[in-house]
Amino acid sequence: MSIITNRDEMIRIREVIKNQNKKLVFTNGCFDILHSGHIDYLNKAKQLGDFLLVGLNSDLSVKNIKGEKRPILSEMERAVLLDNLKCVDYVTFFDEDTPQHLISSLIPDILVKGGDWDLSKIVGREIVISNGGEVKSIEFVSNQSTSKIINLIIDRYCK
Repeated sequence: MSIITNRDEMIRIREVIKNQNKKLVFTNGCFDILHSGHIDYLNKAKQLGDFLLVGLNSDLSVKNIKGEKRPILSEMERAVLLDNLKCVDYVTFFDEDTPQHLISSLIPDILVKGGDWDLSKIVGREIVISNGGEVKSIEFVSNQSTSKIINLIIDRYCK
């Protein structure tokens, strides 16, 4: 089981990881309605280092990005789901639209996003690279998304 923690505690944990010469992998997202695509992606991210930290968009952040009807699941529900995945070591929240401040305060060794992100557009890329880290893209194998699940539910049960 991983640890759901706040930013300040995660900064302290990050120092411990660094002092152990272990690699911290960071990824972020809304993870609203967890699905097989998320699981595949997170498992692949974990394989890139020793510890996987998921920066989770808070409810406020998800609303700002996805609109008033999202998230479907609250931030704590989403965090608990992630917390119970074998591949996830830490979960922490951020309220901003992007994880730039979180990445800047943690400076992970490896920053990961899904294959739909161009490497040059990944938020936090510059800070990670300038500190000797790597930025990687993970291709999706599942044709799954939260939006597709929501649309499927609407099509099947609301029409």
